[in-house]
Amino acid sequence: MASSLSRWLVDPNRNPLAAIHKKTISTRLRKYGLRYDDLYDPMYDLDVKEAMNRLPREIVDARNQRLKRAMDLSMKHEYLPEELQAVQTPFRSYLQDMLALIKRERAEREALGALPLYQRTIP
Repeated sequence: MASSLSRWLVDPNRNPLAAIHKKTISTRLRKYGLRYDDLYDPMYDLDVKEAMNRLPREIVDARNQRLKRAMDLSMKHEYLPEELQAVQTPFRSYLQDMLALIKRERAEREALGALPLYQRTIP
């Protein structure tokens, strides 16, 4: 019951509020030329950091360029021109497949009792 309700809540195809939320997020990301996967912070989640290390250099460079452009536009209090906003693809994923692979590998290592590949240490 609870799982079907939670799936309904976050599914934009079935829940009109989720669809409105997705459209709002898409509009905001398009204004700065970002993708949803650009919002993941590799300093916060070590799985994201590992996934970023495994991605091809061109994809990581494109991500960094999008983030720099977004920061520059934000500092100038401007948005991308309308014609560039129209061609943006905010929900085209480049990180989710690699992130899922990393999480499966981590879960497998934990199930086998092996030490984790990386641990967060606080100085």
